Amino acid sequence: MSHISWEDPFCGDSSNCFRIGTDSVGNAYIAVSGAEDHYLTDTHDALRALIRDIKAGKADHLL
Repeated sequence: MSHISWEDPFCGDSSNCFRIGTDSVGNAYIAVSGAEDHYLTDTHDALRALIRDIKAGKADHLL
């Protein structure tokens, strides 16, 4: 397994925090801060598409 480089946590109002990470072989990771051993993984392209869709408002109905 490659080393995961985690970004600083993205936190809500003093609640759950999520972390996004990447590795050197093209994988992307999402985990709850403090539980990085239990992550979801996919490709950098999939993470890029997820972030673009969220920024475009496609997940606003979840707010």
